[in-house]
Amino acid sequence: MFFDPYVFAKPFLHSLDPEDAHELTLCALELGVVPGQPRGDDPVLATTLFGRRLSNPIGLAAGFDKNARVYERMGAQGFGFVEVGGVTPLPQRGNPRPRVFRLPEDGAVINRMGFPNEGAAAMESRLRRKGRPGIGFGINLASNADSADPADDFVGLARRFAPYADYLTLDVSCPNTANGQVFQDPARLADLLARLAAVEWGAARPALVAKLSPDVDDALLERLVTTLLGARIDGIIVANTTRARPADLRGARAHEAGGLSGTPLFGPSTAMLARVREITAGAVPLIAVGGVASGADAYAKLCAGASAVQLYTGLIYGGTALVTRIKRELVALLRRDGSPSIAEIAAR
Repeated sequence: MFFDPYVFAKPFLHSLDPEDAHELTLCALELGVVPGQPRGDDPVLATTLFGRRLSNPIGLAAGFDKNARVYERMGAQGFGFVEVGGVTPLPQRGNPRPRVFRLPEDGAVINRMGFPNEGAAAMESRLRRKGRPGIGFGINLASNADSADPADDFVGLARRFAPYADYLTLDVSCPNTANGQVFQDPARLADLLARLAAVEWGAARPALVAKLSPDVDDALLERLVTTLLGARIDGIIVANTTRARPADLRGARAHEAGGLSGTPLFGPSTAMLARVREITAGAVPLIAVGGVASGADAYAKLCAGASAVQLYTGLIYGGTALVTRIKRELVALLRRDGSPSIAEIAAR
């Protein structure tokens, strides 16, 4: 039986400010004192994402490892791939604290972080020193909040980080910064994609992936996805956090401004995923994120059209043992339904 120390650590961590608890978690991972999860994934979980073979389709979403401090340790925590960032060209302080709020009654979190990070130079220094991890690897790119040319920020970051990642995420849907959603305008998105298409990548070109907001209507969603497909995007992440507030939220901090993540986002983001799958007709891989906290959640995302899934908020409530539980439940569901593999579901 696997011993899960998070059962004992969680009450203490949740007594702290969420950002302080997160920093303590990162320090523990850096020091190597967080026990690893059981090794050896069932072969039925194996799949391929952007040409990289993954032992399982469960990924760590951007935001957990903003500055690439612990990404190389996340394979030992059970993940099949990891996404670091968001990283901006210049260091950024983000919004004033407090800016992260737990809603434990809802299995949710609200954040208005505003992309605080140490900047591109600091991240690149770490990546150069550590190298790529033994699992799939993505880097989430973002514009500085005060940038006069957000598209130029993305192009510069893409050039800089191309040699380091399997895929680069264009985070064009953050609800918490001044420039976070300027590319919700299809014309501006098309301009950004045209600039990226003009880059001479050479042999180092990674997959380019766009992360969409759940806070768009169907007409705009179709225009954005059509724009992405027209520019030959390599993949789409569905979806970012939401500004919406379901009426049945119970958490005392539900009124806080910012992006809501976790369990309340599962239904809307899965419906959006199915719609994006319909629009794309399977032309590009989709990565699903939003409210994944069980194997059944992950399976629903895969059946709705995802090639892989990501989580972050679930870890706040379940620790990394959640990753092991999701994988075990996912295997059971695959066998129940006679599906030979994750890859076979993704190909439907």
